Amino acid sequence: MLEQFAYLNAGTFGPLSRTTLDEMANLRRWEGKHGRGGKEYFESMLARRDVVRALLAEQISVPAEHITLTDSTTQGVHIVVSGLALGPGDEIVTTDAEHFGLTGPLAASGADLRIARVRTARAADIFELIHAQVTPRTRLIAISAVSWIDGTCFPWHELREATNVPVLVDGAQSAGAIEVDATGADFYTVSAQKWLCGPDATGALFVADPESLPPRLVAYPGAASYDIAEGTWEPKPGALRYDPTFTPATSLVGLEAALRELPVGRFERARELAERCRELLIGEGYDVVTEQGQATLVSFRWTGDAAAAAAALYNQGVIVRELPGTGLLRASVGWWNDGSDLERLVEGLAAVPT
Repeated sequence: MLEQFAYLNAGTFGPLSRTTLDEMANLRRWEGKHGRGGKEYFESMLARRDVVRALLAEQISVPAEHITLTDSTTQGVHIVVSGLALGPGDEIVTTDAEHFGLTGPLAASGADLRIARVRTARAADIFELIHAQVTPRTRLIAISAVSWIDGTCFPWHELREATNVPVLVDGAQSAGAIEVDATGADFYTVSAQKWLCGPDATGALFVADPESLPPRLVAYPGAASYDIAEGTWEPKPGALRYDPTFTPATSLVGLEAALRELPVGRFERARELAERCRELLIGEGYDVVTEQGQATLVSFRWTGDAAAAAAALYNQGVIVRELPGTGLLRASVGWWNDGSDLERLVEGLAAVPT
């Protein structure tokens, strides 16, 4: 794929490596021949869950026993919102620059949302804008680590320290893109299909103190034991109690392969390329809204139809994302890219009518 396309859309899906695809295909063929059953099959799947859990924990520098395996950031948010029993009369502070994957569960809870208006703010002003929304009634601050709109890094560490209010961090655009240490967060979500280059519907949630968050979305993988006749159950230790489903065995084997082959130096390379992308676009006269020194998303304003421009670029072999309702095009710059991808983006834009 990378031989054909300038792939700049890991903010949606990261590229799948040959190793990842091969491992998934090999296991699927085995399943087709031997079936999805038997002691060896299930023991292997369960053991791989522990391996993948540990590898995901390494990506955000936290202990593996504080990681639950999810299928998305949104599922992780639901686990937190339901566990905290947030609802009418409770207050949550968030921003107007969040993805619906975070805002949706917050809104559905019925809690009062205090929304900091940061979408057009300078990065240096974001702390104060969010902090100003925190009141004595605030039970949770729920914000991104990196804005999905323009790659701005949000100061969640500083907000947690300044307010002493629990923080839920949407890490969809951070884990795998930039170096992450989730220590200090109360909750941190991971979308593994993006910058970690994993299969669809894979991810994780970090919970700092599992004993303080009751499991509400209870499923079989989270139970250490249960008694159907008595209607009782005992949760697994740590964050394993929140495991909401059995991730398909083929997805697990693919995710393990993806996590094991992530190269050293990827964060530095991605940020250098993102800054180069930003400079190239500015040099060509485009209105780049991403500030210097942020993460690996570079967004710029398109004077015409942004959706049509993204489609035209795709036909030229350049894959970027149009952000609906914003007039922005977004380039997701990863370690797998090189200078030629950025040049193809600039050349492709010049050929798109405005």
